[in-house]
Amino acid sequence: MTNLKVLAPAPAELDGDLASLRGDCARMAPHWAAPEKITSRPVSPSLIHGVDVPATSARLLEAMPDYGN
Repeated sequence: MTNLKVLAPAPAELDGDLASLRGDCARMAPHWAAPEKITSRPVSPSLIHGVDVPATSARLLEAMPDYGN
C-alpha cells in the first residue's frame, strides 16, 4: 500500500525576512568592534619545525583518495 500523505514543505524563512535579519545585524554590530589591524612579520624557515598531526587525523587523511593514496 502506498502512503499518500503529502507533507507540506518547511517555510523558507522561519523568523523573518532579509530586512529583519539586516536590522538585527545592524543593531548587534556595535557590540563587536573590529580588532586593530595586526601586521605579521615573516618567520625564519629555521623556526618552522613542522606540524604535529594526531594519529587519528593522519589515518583519516591517509584513507582519503585525494590526500593519502
